[in-house]
Amino acid sequence: MSHQTHNIHAGTQVITKVAVHGSNHALVHPRGAVGIVTRTPCVVGEAYLIRFPDGFEAALSMEDLEVLKHFKDRLDGADPALADFSLEQHIIYRCVVGSRAYGLETESSDTDLRGIYLAPAELHWSLYGAPEQFEDNATQSCYWEFQKFLTMALKANPNILECLYSPLVEKCSQVAEALLSVRDHFLSQMIFQTFNGYALSQFKKIEQDRRNQGQVRWKHAMHLLRLLMTGAATLREGYVPVHVGDRRDQLLAVKRGEFTWEEIDAWRQELHRDFELALAETKLPERPDYEAANRLLIQARWTGISR
Repeated sequence: MSHQTHNIHAGTQVITKVAVHGSNHALVHPRGAVGIVTRTPCVVGEAYLIRFPDGFEAALSMEDLEVLKHFKDRLDGADPALADFSLEQHIIYRCVVGSRAYGLETESSDTDLRGIYLAPAELHWSLYGAPEQFEDNATQSCYWEFQKFLTMALKANPNILECLYSPLVEKCSQVAEALLSVRDHFLSQMIFQTFNGYALSQFKKIEQDRRNQGQVRWKHAMHLLRLLMTGAATLREGYVPVHVGDRRDQLLAVKRGEFTWEEIDAWRQELHRDFELALAETKLPERPDYEAANRLLIQARWTGISR
């Protein structure tokens, strides 16, 4: 493995050493095309996901790629601002999510990082555009571009709302501080639809797997129960209680398979009913504050330009 391959992280600008083909083997990009790594592999040997200026994405192996900045002096028209793009420099918010944020960690738990990056003008206005997200499986991290993050927050995406309320924040810029100061603007009755709806559909899949394969994904069931608790509490309290508190032991017992499926299913139904009661009682608005989110985005864009 060459030294330069260690530097292929999410956000790295690369040049292809092979032609890129699409469906029906049609040529989409010739050898030497420039793109941006938006997802790194989970294990050595898997492919990288590369996004090209026209929006086309392709999975390419490490052997098919070179880091562009090593060759930018040889490439006509290469933009130094883009070739020197460093994702870390543009990350405005980073937090820990998953089991460690929930208070459900064990000795074997990974540290999952999520956050936001604010695309620089050179990237946002270029033909490449700003990738909506970067995933780096080597570091268990995922970063969404600010506009994509806001859009998902307005839709009450559970993962995004939990990012806003994570008790474990590792990086927070002034822009992110402004976002956190109005994070309650993203909470609405839509939480019932997203949290409850997702849990309901996933429990159906677990039940189907149990019938077909005779196995239950206990860890997944644990997180779905947690999601139902979190959603109902958010409707009642007006904030997202990410940490499970004194429910930790009970939920970890679910993960270890110490409950029967019948007990889990009865608990699930009880939580669904409680969620419906919380919806009837909530003081949250029907919809989030789109105007506040839009003002925040525009201000952030101007801040990025004026750096």
